[in-house]
Amino acid sequence: MYKKKPVIFLYLAVFITIISFLAISETSYCFVANEVLVVVNSRMSGGKGIAKKYMKIRDIPEENILSTSLTLHEVMEREEYEKGLLLPVQEKIAALKKKGRNIYAIVLVYGVPLKVMPPTPDWKTEDIIADLRREKNKLQKDGEKQTDAEKLIKELAARIDELTGTNKRAAVDSELMLAKAKGYDLSGWIENPYFIGFQNKKTFLKKNDILLVSRLDGPDEKTVYRILEDTIAAEHKGLQGTAYFDARWPLPEKKQLSGYAQWDASLHKAAQVVERRMQVKLDAQPELFAPGSAPNAALYAGWYSLGKYIDSFTWVQGAVGYHIASAECSTLKKAASPVWCVQMLNKGVAATIGPVYEPYVQGFPLPELFFAALTEGYMDLGESYLISLPYISWQMVLVGDPLYRPFDPLPAVKKDMTPNQ
Repeated sequence: MYKKKPVIFLYLAVFITIISFLAISETSYCFVANEVLVVVNSRMSGGKGIAKKYMKIRDIPEENILSTSLTLHEVMEREEYEKGLLLPVQEKIAALKKKGRNIYAIVLVYGVPLKVMPPTPDWKTEDIIADLRREKNKLQKDGEKQTDAEKLIKELAARIDELTGTNKRAAVDSELMLAKAKGYDLSGWIENPYFIGFQNKKTFLKKNDILLVSRLDGPDEKTVYRILEDTIAAEHKGLQGTAYFDARWPLPEKKQLSGYAQWDASLHKAAQVVERRMQVKLDAQPELFAPGSAPNAALYAGWYSLGKYIDSFTWVQGAVGYHIASAECSTLKKAASPVWCVQMLNKGVAATIGPVYEPYVQGFPLPELFFAALTEGYMDLGESYLISLPYISWQMVLVGDPLYRPFDPLPAVKKDMTPNQ
């Protein structure tokens, strides 16, 4: 799951970073309800009803809805994505802009496909792919174990992936974040200019090129309506409970970390951050929280149980959490799937995050940043996600109301955000 690719992150004091980020208008990202576009699949029964309820709850203008006809499958072809979703979104944004309304966020409603495939290869490329696969299968069938044969098999597999465009498939949500951008490469990930770790780095895209995209989704309509109800209830009473963070190793003394070590250390730092808000339980052993051992769970981040949800938690109303493992959001429609996103929604969370395909660990939101922003209370769910997410045009999905704000601002934030006091 770890991809060995140069990544530069800034190791900053979390609270100072978040507060400074918010205080500088040039880098902040704050949007309001009338800047949200709600997208519905007209072919999905129940989708429009959910959209209308959500727009009424959040006072989103009626004209900020886009209904477009899409496949009912969770996976859509690239051509359908471009013609059936991307183009209508771009046209709707342009039409609203002419009326003086800028769109900065998109909410995809139950029924909008989850994944977009790479462009279909032309027939010449398909012939080459077929030849390479035959060659690879022959080597594997012959059972050759020599070093040269194994090396050749790996090279053939890499070439097949390149030609089929495996690294050009993505989450619909992550791809749609670039609906305002033009001329970017579909191959691999693109640095998110809103990510705090890239603030002193020149990125290919600018902040104005990026849209925040999340979705109100789940295995059935009932789950989505429950998410909305829990979100509003938690905002009224405040999110209360216990925060659980499941690292695998003790916090290292070394400061400059990467890959697994950095994300594991970030879970430790997230636990320290959230202690200002609620009781925290941090586990730093290889074993995960045991089944039934995490009652009253309000927040969660941890790893690593691949594609197998562990029923450790009793989730409070409005709970937010995510599990760091590959393809944990590979489906949202199969209620019986053991992947974490589906099961967390089944069991009662109001918001979760996960990848549709292999994202590599660097593709996940950095826990210390996400939970710092969320629990300080100045940023809502969507903004907290945006500033903690390193890469876009990639694999990650945010399920939940982006306007969800479960905490009032902490006193320190209120003071720092008040000018001339």
